[in-house]
Amino acid sequence: MKDYKKYFILNASPEEVYNAITNPMAIKIWTNEEATMSTEPNSEFSIMDGTIEGMNLEFEENKKVVQQWYFGDEETPSIVTIKLHAMDGITSVELRHTNIPDEAYEDIVEGWNDVYFGNVSEFFNE
Repeated sequence: MKDYKKYFILNASPEEVYNAITNPMAIKIWTNEEATMSTEPNSEFSIMDGTIEGMNLEFEENKKVVQQWYFGDEETPSIVTIKLHAMDGITSVELRHTNIPDEAYEDIVEGWNDVYFGNVSEFFNE
């Protein structure tokens, strides 16, 4: 199991970023796929046509999202924590993803950089 941590700078407020990653209609815009998402703790979510599925664990509006991502039959929970920090009209996003299965690590890192936050960044720069 591996961990991944990275910071992303987005040209949007924390409120806008929080909405983009928690509102199913906004997620559909930047993924071009249906999304099931709720800000209720212990609710399941699915985005990118089921490519990413898991359980929503914790929300702090406009500041933090904590999720468990499912990886088949892995017994150790894979936890994603996204923290949003306001910086002069933009947002610094602190991403931490723990307990990524070794065989999925490279795909997950590429997905975070190129797909997930790549698409979110494009969403705000259009």
